[in-house]
Amino acid sequence: MLRPSPLCVIDLGTDKCVTLIGSQDPETNSLQVLGVAAVPSKGMRKSQIVDLEDVLETMTASVDAAERMAGLEVRSVTVSISGPHISSQNSKGVVAVAAPTQEITPDDVDRVLEAARAISLPSAREIIHVIPRDFAVDSQTGIKDPVGMTGVRLEAEAHIITGQSPALRNLAKIVQDLGLELDGFVFSGLAAAEVMLSETEKELGVVLVDIGAGSTSVCAYVEGALQYSGVLPIGARHITQDIALGCRMSLDGAEKLKIALANDPLIALKPRPGESKEEFRKRQKQEDELDLQKLGIYEQTEPLSKRTILEGIMVPRMKEMFSLVLAELQKNHLVAGVPAGLVLSGGGAETVGIVEVAKRTLNLPARVGKPTELRGLVDDIQKPSYATSIGLLIYAAKRSAARPVVASTPLSDYFKKIRFQDLGGQVVKLVKSFLP
Repeated sequence: MLRPSPLCVIDLGTDKCVTLIGSQDPETNSLQVLGVAAVPSKGMRKSQIVDLEDVLETMTASVDAAERMAGLEVRSVTVSISGPHISSQNSKGVVAVAAPTQEITPDDVDRVLEAARAISLPSAREIIHVIPRDFAVDSQTGIKDPVGMTGVRLEAEAHIITGQSPALRNLAKIVQDLGLELDGFVFSGLAAAEVMLSETEKELGVVLVDIGAGSTSVCAYVEGALQYSGVLPIGARHITQDIALGCRMSLDGAEKLKIALANDPLIALKPRPGESKEEFRKRQKQEDELDLQKLGIYEQTEPLSKRTILEGIMVPRMKEMFSLVLAELQKNHLVAGVPAGLVLSGGGAETVGIVEVAKRTLNLPARVGKPTELRGLVDDIQKPSYATSIGLLIYAAKRSAARPVVASTPLSDYFKKIRFQDLGGQVVKLVKSFLP
């Protein structure tokens, strides 16, 4: 019986490393989460590896915990990649249709995408994704799937995402040291877009802003196709650092304070019937004051005001973040092409007031996205901070579905294949096949 192997994905971020293990039912095509693990990241800064040993330790702990929960051992893994070294460009390719009947086949599509892939790159950069935007057959443009059509000339426009070779090789080395096979890298913004954006939004034109701890990934879709991808070197941890400096407290305390404000935001109070101005001001002051001890922050600090922290410290940093997003969109002439506005994801999307700041800064609609529904152990991961992890799993499932499932080979078949002149080599292969 053909049994698909479990899917395993690792989302390695600045703040946490998330491992998801899932399985796909080949009959219903439904995806079920079997194991989840999230451990604090070590050895990462601004979504880039700064200490190989620490990252290996982090990923080992995350994978082991997910395997224990799932009760399965994984052999291969798909890993997210991010960081300011990620860049993108659009490219075109042209080929002649090969078939004598002039009917376009999947081979023609592969060849035209290979032609679009042939771009000039510095030696220190590698291609991560080649994503077809649209095709043209002879003079007809805007075609999404040309297979089966008749024509002489096939053109393709593709969106190409590239990254620095050293960053990719370092991550591949860690996966190899884990004893796992690498199925491939997926850009974190692309993975988050897989679950956060609807097809209608992509057709209208939309921007996904995935706000991580150390960096922010941006993906802009125009007319249903990916037009721009990039990463900004600013994230939610910068807001935490600003709170720590402004309030003279530790980073842990500042993080607790930021989370508390997200759970208990500043409410615009109104005077109650019969309430005097003095009583109203007193009630406003009480509502605005933060009790640090209730939040588990036992640091010697002055009484703090919610309004001062939000408007004086957090909003300026969020404005800076969205000003950088706006600058990237303007540089690529995309502001007019994204009327559906911004969809926010990542842990930073849960920051208090961030939607209002995004709307004001870019003068576009904005909302916090919600990950697609999954089955299985998903109670703790149905939130924006796990969007990339869930998107990775869905991306890996789609890629896995395109490959044939390999049946396990019975032991008797090994002996049928053994040739006596190469007996030693075959015995070694047989032994290796049973090793984990």
